[in-house]
Amino acid sequence: MIHVIVATHGPLAAALLESGKMVYGDLPHVHAVCLNDQTGIEGFRRDFAATLRHASASADGVLVLCDMQSGTPWNVACEQAFNPLTSPPVAVIAGVNLPMVLQADEIMHDAQVQTAAARLIALTQPTLVQAKPVPSAQTDDF
Repeated sequence: MIHVIVATHGPLAAALLESGKMVYGDLPHVHAVCLNDQTGIEGFRRDFAATLRHASASADGVLVLCDMQSGTPWNVACEQAFNPLTSPPVAVIAGVNLPMVLQADEIMHDAQVQTAAARLIALTQPTLVQAKPVPSAQTDDF
């Protein structure tokens, strides 16, 4: 089973998790870690490590969904993902959004976290759309 950590700047991770619960109900294998001014980078590192330990229990892998590439949440997650001592394996994706949080349910039964990461991207990429007016043909039928 794959567990998921949403890791972001500010309260975004917690808000995404709360919003996900509004839509799908309880998401027991999805966890949030937020970087904030009060705890700073070292506090985030400690919080992330504790959440990773919790998420790793009985998991085949942990998928970390970050708000953006190269920020503190991404860097801390990548430190774990690329550490050969990290077990179970960790994969990291940037660009978290609500559809990713909701679709986490679809990938949680994958055995390989890297496969789950690729599948989650494939599942949610079609949700990135721009609204455009659709011309409709006027019919004579009333």
